[in-house]
Amino acid sequence: MSETISTPAKPLSTRPMQIRQVDTCGTTLRVAIWPGKSKRTPLLLFNGIGASLELLAPFADALGDIETIAFDVPGTGESSLPPIPYRMWMLSMLASRVLTILGYDRIDALGVSWGGAIAQQFALQNPRRCRRLVLAATSQGFLMLPGKLSVLAKFFTPRRFNDPVFRRAVAGEIYGGKARRHPALIREFRKTSRLGYLMQQFAIIGWTSVPWLPLLRQPTLIMAGDDDPVIPLANARLMTKLIRNSRLHVFNDGHLFLLSDAAEAGRVVRDFLNLKQAA
Repeated sequence: MSETISTPAKPLSTRPMQIRQVDTCGTTLRVAIWPGKSKRTPLLLFNGIGASLELLAPFADALGDIETIAFDVPGTGESSLPPIPYRMWMLSMLASRVLTILGYDRIDALGVSWGGAIAQQFALQNPRRCRRLVLAATSQGFLMLPGKLSVLAKFFTPRRFNDPVFRRAVAGEIYGGKARRHPALIREFRKTSRLGYLMQQFAIIGWTSVPWLPLLRQPTLIMAGDDDPVIPLANARLMTKLIRNSRLHVFNDGHLFLLSDAAEAGRVVRDFLNLKQAA
């Protein structure tokens, strides 16, 4: 296990940040760290399927002085392909290894969309290490109430990442909310590996958190858009009922509210993480 530190040639964020390369579990991971106040609990971000950490920069900027960590999962962004296919529980273990290498003990976790599944798994496997949990535009897995088949079909391949013309054409249909009027909101998407994308799809096949969501101990904030064609709002309402210590915040937006309404999303998350509670 090892890590190296580098400075990005072009700033990805308005906040000071570091890019690190961490070698563990047979793969090299690109990790971003936005330093914050040492007395505050750091926040670990889990990204959506196919997305590299650049996509999270506007939201990380909105978090202010909260130390924030994000990494490209194996096979996405600038992280290398893994030696073997992986499952969600394996990604949770990988995240723990990364945190240990970087010297982090207790953290808060936030997962968006596909990354919300990892965040739920991480919270289950790390009840003491994970203090609070934030779930954004995500669901409880294959037992979810699905979006329209015409929308989900466009997630079977990484074409929306690799073909900007196609992305602009379908943005409103698949992301809803402000993307219907402003498809350029997703211009920061980077090309992604077809094999890496396939591995991410494999990781979540058959996965569901429904049986064990009531076991989660962490105070949980669930955020959802009221116009999300990918993951309908009913899924967030169900998770709120299943997780005992949870609350729901609904945005007047679609699947990408962390980008299109980053300032407000950052405020909501900061307020939740700052709540005083013995945990």
